[in-house]
Amino acid sequence: MSRRPPFSLAAAATIGVAFLVLPLIGLLAKAPWSDLPALITSSEADTALRLSLECSLGALALALVTGVPLAWLLARRDFPGKSAVRALVTVPLVLPPVVGGVALLFAFGRRGILPLHIAFTTWGAVAAEAFVAMPFLVLAVEGALRSLDERYEDVASTLGAGPLSTFRRVTLPLVGPGLAAGAALAWARALGEFGATITFAGNLPGTTQTLPLHIYVQLQSGHPEAAIAASVLMLAVSILVLVALRGRWRVSRG
Repeated sequence: MSRRPPFSLAAAATIGVAFLVLPLIGLLAKAPWSDLPALITSSEADTALRLSLECSLGALALALVTGVPLAWLLARRDFPGKSAVRALVTVPLVLPPVVGGVALLFAFGRRGILPLHIAFTTWGAVAAEAFVAMPFLVLAVEGALRSLDERYEDVASTLGAGPLSTFRRVTLPLVGPGLAAGAALAWARALGEFGATITFAGNLPGTTQTLPLHIYVQLQSGHPEAAIAASVLMLAVSILVLVALRGRWRVSRG
């Protein structure tokens, strides 16, 4: 039997919902709906969107290739400094993105520890987005691995499957929903990245100016309608990601 919540808690919760929803309503209310198709298909917006998709998918690929093995290591093996590694993995979640961009600059910039010369290039934008997005994937996959019954992997091993074959044929399919959710979150975070990108990769049209940077430029240059139109596009993508994630959560609970 459900109970009615105390009035004070219900009122505070209502204020919290309003605080989160009203800015979105304001954005939609100010959107130039009649001119929206033309604004989001302009050459500048189209280039920024294409670059955003390329960089975010590249960041996701980098996160998958390196983050999934890292998540498996954290979930399945004990090694010296494991707690420190897990803490370092989560640092980008709380680190201001601009600070992350500065850190990348002194790690992989022209005068960095590893002078890869990718600063202020498209590859730099990919690296900046991967830096802030990878923890979402690692934490989601590690959680899925920890909740997985290891007996399935043990059975595969007794049947002669090697560690890599067991990981590829047994482990990955079983943690598929968690992997998909983590990948979707990581991709969405990479798509919306601003601070680390502009600091490490710059704001070069056609090279590093992704859609969030395009929105910033349009606001600064006195074109609020173009900025609002691009923001509505980003909001639509975010909603689609949330809908996709909700489906994955249902699968994982089932």
